[in-house]
Amino acid sequence: MTDSPQISRPTPTLAQLLDAVRFLTILPVPSADRAPEPDWLMRAMTFFPVVGVGIGVVSAAAMIVGTSLFGPTVGALLAVTASIALTGAFHEDGLADTFDAFGGGWTVERRLEIMKDSRIGTYGALALGIGVALRVAALSLLPLWAALAALVACHAASRGASCLVAHRMNYAGNTAAMKASYADTTLRKDELVLGGIAVALGALPLLLVSPIAVVIGLAAGGVLAAAMAGWAKRLIGGYTGDVLGASEQLFEIGFLLGVAAVIAG
Repeated sequence: MTDSPQISRPTPTLAQLLDAVRFLTILPVPSADRAPEPDWLMRAMTFFPVVGVGIGVVSAAAMIVGTSLFGPTVGALLAVTASIALTGAFHEDGLADTFDAFGGGWTVERRLEIMKDSRIGTYGALALGIGVALRVAALSLLPLWAALAALVACHAASRGASCLVAHRMNYAGNTAAMKASYADTTLRKDELVLGGIAVALGALPLLLVSPIAVVIGLAAGGVLAAAMAGWAKRLIGGYTGDVLGASEQLFEIGFLLGVAAVIAG
């Protein structure tokens, strides 16, 4: 009697990377063949900046094609569209829900209720429209080579920023109804280091172009993401998945505007 073949299981590191890809994108990643740990999402966040690099590369490719065929404005619009398509508008949905909740809710309970509503309101629509417009405008102002480098750096660093928000704040939503597990845990020191390395590698092409642009971009993005985190702490006492999405989006906007101010200003 022959032994049955052993099924190859991914290593913990690879499994966490696959969790990050599955969570952040619409790519057809195979389902996990293991029972999820309570802290699986926090562990996967280590690789959010790595996935961000990949999203930035796809966006940069779309900008190259769009710019070569139609010019910088259409190229910038296609780059932003590519990132939205690849992520299934995941972060944009969080931005809209957060602004609807914070703009239209008068109590913590009502704000959390609005966040769970799939319908979009005035505040959310305005936030989405202005956010997309600012990203497209900033990219279209940059020389192509700078825009490509900024896209990769931006998408890596913005995912890292949302991880830091989750690391430093308490979860404020209804744990019984949450779509993903935000366990009561934080990122370990080695995970923070690995995430920081991924962000640094993503920023390296832009660093070679303009170190000051990287500094100003990170500072501007960090200010907006921190402002969102502070707003969330004041209004609902912590973060939710939607707040993380809004933090990522505001970091993108601030980063691209900061880079454009240095290079195109």
